[in-house]
Amino acid sequence: MFYDPVRANPLYGNPLLTRADLQKAVADLFSPLLPYFSEGGARVRLSATAAHFDRAAADLEGFARPLWGLVPLAAGGAHFPHWELYRRGLANGTDPSHSEYWGDISDRDQRQVELAAVGFALSMVPEHIWEPLTNAQKETVASYLVSARDKEFIDNNWKFFRVLIDLGLERVGIDFDRSKTERYLDEVEAFRLDEGWYRDGPVKRVDHYIPFAMHFYALIYSVLAGKDEVRGAAYQERARIFAKDIRHWFGPDGAALAFGRSQTYRFAAGGFWGALAFAGAEALPWPEIKGYYMRHIRWWSRMPIADRDGVLSIGYGYPNLLMSESYNSAGSPYWALKFFLPLALPDGHLFWTANEAPAATFPDPVPLKEPGMIAMHTPGNVVILSSGQQHDRMRGANEKYSKFVYSTRYAFNIEADDRHFTAASFDGMLGLSDDGVHFRMREVLEEALIAEDRLYSRWRPWNDVVVETWLVPENPWHMRVHRIVTPRALQTAEGGFAIERADFNVDRAEQSEGLAVWYGQTDVSAIIDLSPALKREGHAMSPIANTNLIHAKTLLPQLRGEIAPGTTVLVTAAMALPLDETVSKTLADPPACPDIGELECLFKAKGSPIPAFDLK
Repeated sequence: MFYDPVRANPLYGNPLLTRADLQKAVADLFSPLLPYFSEGGARVRLSATAAHFDRAAADLEGFARPLWGLVPLAAGGAHFPHWELYRRGLANGTDPSHSEYWGDISDRDQRQVELAAVGFALSMVPEHIWEPLTNAQKETVASYLVSARDKEFIDNNWKFFRVLIDLGLERVGIDFDRSKTERYLDEVEAFRLDEGWYRDGPVKRVDHYIPFAMHFYALIYSVLAGKDEVRGAAYQERARIFAKDIRHWFGPDGAALAFGRSQTYRFAAGGFWGALAFAGAEALPWPEIKGYYMRHIRWWSRMPIADRDGVLSIGYGYPNLLMSESYNSAGSPYWALKFFLPLALPDGHLFWTANEAPAATFPDPVPLKEPGMIAMHTPGNVVILSSGQQHDRMRGANEKYSKFVYSTRYAFNIEADDRHFTAASFDGMLGLSDDGVHFRMREVLEEALIAEDRLYSRWRPWNDVVVETWLVPENPWHMRVHRIVTPRALQTAEGGFAIERADFNVDRAEQSEGLAVWYGQTDVSAIIDLSPALKREGHAMSPIANTNLIHAKTLLPQLRGEIAPGTTVLVTAAMALPLDETVSKTLADPPACPDIGELECLFKAKGSPIPAFDLK
């Protein structure tokens, strides 16, 4: 049978317009998992790929993560025919004498992550997953959950996992030390920034864990821990404020900004909009919230995100292990089902009765001070300039956090080989090499500032090389100004946006001194050298396959050149747009080179540290 990867997506063909459509989506996403449940129901193993934790924890992940969608489905009154399977699995997985036992729990254990879904299930639908158990089974399950919540959790969004486990235990009448819950809730406050933002722990970064973890769990808590009215009200107010910023991480077509780690959780990114509905927090008018929510899942319904049997793959827009994390097992993608939280709400809720409204438009650049970003709304896209994010302990960390620019329409590339400078794409980045083989990019920053709608960073690709970068929006273009001080000659390559490549070489390229343009079948991507002295050569290249998050094959314009020892200023303009009649005019009218002296004066007068980066 001919394999059509889009049709393999369980969401394919579903209009995804109504609550009933989403109920069907949950059932369709779950059905391909049934053959992979173990005989005792406790383990779900979907492939031979591994995460850094043990197989038992990975199998628990496959068992537990679908609950994020199944529980709201059942809470909202829909029929789910496999609760007996989940009860059997829960009883056996928590029983040390059973062959499918999930294993003892230690501090900072992956099992703590997955048992949060069990706690959520106990708190929402105990009639399905708890009450039919025997007394002995209840004792076994309760003992296992208490052993998990009594251990230490990682100092980030994990703290909410103890809280969610506790919500479940409390709902089914199990005693535990509430002071530990209170301690973690208090400690989460240390991660707060202004405008409703958090850090994900004591780190110099913010990412999608803020909407789909920190706010998501806090909003659940605000509903299920009704007695804690003070915290609940605070969580909802922060989410209302945060919504006005995070909407700039969603494009007009529903695509979320591909930025940061854990992209394989896919439509979990839209879970924030559903959590607002679940909590009754009208951060924006309900038609706008519903629009952001529904457009997002429809975008994913068109992507080849599943294997042949309909099981969600590790990857983003298609199966791709290159972009995955060491903690991604084959069951990890099912955190995407957090998206379906508002299915717990009745048909008549204002969220469900609202008519979808289109995304708001913003003609001017929008500063997002807390994460150190500038949002530009361009045709079919949101472009995000970024300075102030970093992660130094992850494969692809500089690509996931430290590029100059990110995009809802074009995503980003992960470099496949750090010993092949001439084949690297450097989309949204400046790559530097001192031997023509190995290369460095921006990764760890020394300083990160924002001034109005401009960004600045200082970084060292080597200890003796200093780069200062200013980012300037000029919609639909953006400009990058780099002042590089180096004691030796360096080769440079700087990339624009990656767009989809067609088969049979039908795409068209232009490349000359100071210019490279790719004309794809649906989009155009251009990069221009505005440097005051040195002019780099334009290069239209095709990156290594399977390096972009959305498209397996891409096209990319670059500027390449060598700089001499001393101080060099490079200035770049880049843009990408859907291909239409306005593109020629845009290409013929690039922005003027910024005045570096004016930029320095602006940051001297108005520059302030980016809060996410300014970790004391």
